[in-house]
Amino acid sequence: MNQRYANFLVISGFLLLSTSVFANSYGMKPYPPAEDGYKRMVIHLQPQADEETHKLEIIIGKTSKVDCNHHWFGGQLTEEVAKGWGFPYFVLKLVQGPASTLMACPSDKKEHDAFVTVHGDGNLLRYNSKLPVVVYVPVDFEVHYRIWSASQESGMAQVE
Repeated sequence: MNQRYANFLVISGFLLLSTSVFANSYGMKPYPPAEDGYKRMVIHLQPQADEETHKLEIIIGKTSKVDCNHHWFGGQLTEEVAKGWGFPYFVLKLVQGPASTLMACPSDKKEHDAFVTVHGDGNLLRYNSKLPVVVYVPVDFEVHYRIWSASQESGMAQVE
């Protein structure tokens, strides 16, 4: 029984390591080229001591002229899988907008350039430095990102 468990651990470790080595050795080959009107953006994450305590926030948008109102685009970031490889990638399709609040702006507030983001679900991802994070977006959009990390402390809910 112990020999079976040891074999299982060795094989599991090999598969995890080989997936990482395999992914790194093939570069971008597993991922499809960008479709017409889209571009492929890639994020390479740095290894962390405990990646389970980190998240990756994908921030997609474009720089536009805006006034004093709050501006945004609507869109959905969907996860797809590279056929034959099993590696995930993300696609932003059906971008809507821009939209904004419609408040009157003070006369001293002039239009200015600002990064207007796409609001939607699916933008907070698991942190995984073993694979590149590949995002396909319309050619006039940019991909920014933010790394989130959890504190070591946690709170406890109370019975009420």
